[in-house]
Amino acid sequence: MSHAGGISEVRRIAAIAEAHGATLAPHCPLGPIALAASLQLAFAVPNFLIQEQSLGIHYNQGNDLLDYLIDPAPFAFTGGHVTRGQAPGLGIDIDETAVRHAAEIGHRWRNPIWRHPDGSFAEW
Repeated sequence: MSHAGGISEVRRIAAIAEAHGATLAPHCPLGPIALAASLQLAFAVPNFLIQEQSLGIHYNQGNDLLDYLIDPAPFAFTGGHVTRGQAPGLGIDIDETAVRHAAEIGHRWRNPIWRHPDGSFAEW
C-alpha cells in the first residue's frame, strides 16, 4: 500500500487483478497507518486473500507497531481474523507522543542476518 500509491491506486490494482482472476495479498510491515489502510482495502475488495502484517514478529522486539497507537483494539486479531471497525477514517488513533519520542531516539535498523545451525546463510 505504502509503495504502490496508496488506497486508490491499490484499489485499481485490485480491480485489474480481479478481472484476471487473481487475488490480493498486500505486503505491510511498515506500521499502524499502512496496516490500517491495507485492512480498509481488504474489507472493500472482493478478491482479497490474505493480509501480511508484522504484529509481534521477532524482529520487532522493543518496537512493535502497536507502540504507536493510543488504543491497539482495532488490530485485535483472533484466530487469524480481525473485525472490521466502525470508527471513522482508517479507524486508528496515533499516539503522537510515542511517535515524537521514537523520532528523538532515531533508529539504525538493518536487515537481520540469520544463519542455519550449520552456519550457512538463512534468508528471512
